[in-house]
Amino acid sequence: MVDGVTPVRQPFGRPRKRPAKLHGDKGYDYRASRQALTRRGIKARIARNGIESSTRLGRHRYVIERCLEWVTRFRRLVRRYERKASHFLGFLRLACAVICFRRAVKLNLLTSNKPK
Repeated sequence: MVDGVTPVRQPFGRPRKRPAKLHGDKGYDYRASRQALTRRGIKARIARNGIESSTRLGRHRYVIERCLEWVTRFRRLVRRYERKASHFLGFLRLACAVICFRRAVKLNLLTSNKPK
């Protein structure tokens, strides 16, 4: 699972660090995956199959699932009309900017607190 993710190259700055923890569902609960994560110094947060409920991990996974659900509200991204990956990524970034803007408006972060 971790080996399948290629490291992101950065043109400048410090190299990327490994994550401290990795959250996974019961599908990743086997000894080889836990040992591979331990060798890399990553703490495995995986619900044990038959012992532990995956609902304990739910509060961490909820944040990711919610963000992915926000992105799926943009039909152009779900249907993937663009043939070029660069165009698709451009629209994905635009969607993320719109999501952040809407969230900031909802949380009232864009209004100034200066007295009139």
